[in-house]
Amino acid sequence: MDRVRTALKSRSLICLVTDRRVLTEAAGDEAGVERQLLDVISDCADAGLDLVQIRESGLSDRCLLGLVRAAVHRTRATRTHVLVNDRPDVALAAGAAGVHLKDDGRSAARVRMLGPRDWIVGRSVHDVAAARRAEESGAVDYVLAGTVFRSVSKPGRQPLGLEALRDIVQACRRPVLAIGGVAVADGVAVAATGAAGVAGIRLFRFDSSLERRLRLATRVQALRAAFDRRGTLD
Repeated sequence: MDRVRTALKSRSLICLVTDRRVLTEAAGDEAGVERQLLDVISDCADAGLDLVQIRESGLSDRCLLGLVRAAVHRTRATRTHVLVNDRPDVALAAGAAGVHLKDDGRSAARVRMLGPRDWIVGRSVHDVAAARRAEESGAVDYVLAGTVFRSVSKPGRQPLGLEALRDIVQACRRPVLAIGGVAVADGVAVAATGAAGVAGIRLFRFDSSLERRLRLATRVQALRAAFDRRGTLD
């Protein structure tokens, strides 16, 4: 439990949210797509990401379970914790570190009771009221706030902006990760709101696997530096 909680209390938290349609090549069978996605997860873990949230709608239960198990295996020797989006049953069966819940009213306390003592439970929030509910539940380890900026993944959603993100941070004592259109160049501005870190999909997308391996560590270091800089100014 101490190892997991220490990860969540670090100065900055960086999270990959998976989407095989974005992070892998469109061509190829499902097995090939899974291999590509696992390579992305492995490279992100090697680069020092804290969390990987597997969010793969449309997969059968069997395929999702296999993917999560493989991701857990590939990240076992790293600092990275694998979470499963909204599927505590799959997270448990695969030995994942926890589950990430939608902002849909599902009880985080009930979900936490399903897992081991050191399970990580996160929740997406889109406004201050939801952040307060997450805080008051006492069962959430972190919240994912978005969409902060305009995002290709959420084309019809009005972005929160940095001021609303700051309001969410102030409403919730849990670590808040910003998601939605966040680029490396936004790191300093996001850190200034008091957020604990960032999450993204396209933030970790590159044109080739070689480019990803060459540039990913630099991108992660730049994001962490933005939050480290905030720490020196506090």
